[in-house]
Amino acid sequence: MKKSLKIACALFTVGVIILVCLFAKNKSDSQMIRELEQMEMGTEVALKTEPKKSDSKSNKDEAKIEKIVSMMSPRFQKELKETILSNKKAFLNELYVVLEDERAGEVEGCLPLYFLIDKKHKATPETYEPSNLVPLVKNNYYNISRNDLSLRSDVEEKLVEMAKAAKKDGITLLVSSSYRSYEYQKALFQRWVKIDGLEEAERESAREGTSQHQLGVAIDFGSIDASFIQTSQGKWLNNHSEEYGWSLSFPKQYEDITGFKWECWHFRYIGVNACKFQNKWFNDVQQYMIEFIDAWKNN
Repeated sequence: MKKSLKIACALFTVGVIILVCLFAKNKSDSQMIRELEQMEMGTEVALKTEPKKSDSKSNKDEAKIEKIVSMMSPRFQKELKETILSNKKAFLNELYVVLEDERAGEVEGCLPLYFLIDKKHKATPETYEPSNLVPLVKNNYYNISRNDLSLRSDVEEKLVEMAKAAKKDGITLLVSSSYRSYEYQKALFQRWVKIDGLEEAERESAREGTSQHQLGVAIDFGSIDASFIQTSQGKWLNNHSEEYGWSLSFPKQYEDITGFKWECWHFRYIGVNACKFQNKWFNDVQQYMIEFIDAWKNN
């Protein structure tokens, strides 16, 4: 009997110990659960109260858009301000793509693809020459009017790509003018001054150091006159050039913005994404887009 009682007491003691341990464990688990819940709540509060770095950059860049738009010409603001400022996030996303394209395509010894060069902005240095110029030679894709033409090698590759597409449509492109040196442009401008006088020359020819041709990324096609738009080449380029990254530099009715009369034959390579960006946000006016990008880089 005593032995049985001892065994019963021992079993009871063991049971009590087990219950105490289970209670202690459950209590510990409850505390852990509460602590985890508090940590999660703290994280949620932090996420709600502390903006992400990307959000902060986006807000900063949206404010930068507003600043740059306010700096642009009155005509730019009249035509584009409302569209851009009411769609800043979408505009920014596409701007980032275009800027990344330019960075990815950088060539040592060459000015950036979207370098602003016009009557007010000169090449740097004025006598700049691209490091990767290649001569244009007779080939199976496009024709050349002279044997002294050249382009940046990366841009010539894009010319071939477009010329192949034109060939498929039965069109052979004729390159009439391409890279021009500082001295060549100087002589050309003076020639137009003698022919048409200074005032008219300023509307149809760039002074030395201010020509897109000096960048090695621009081409004059065909006849280099207004009749070009009526030719099969002119019509094809007008309809398809931007599909291959080539943009008309001096469109109709924008002489007050570009500084030059309409030139239906003059195209600058800027890339496919930039052409889409220009078309969507800048009324398809190259000067507007490149002025904006220049301001973006310098503000």
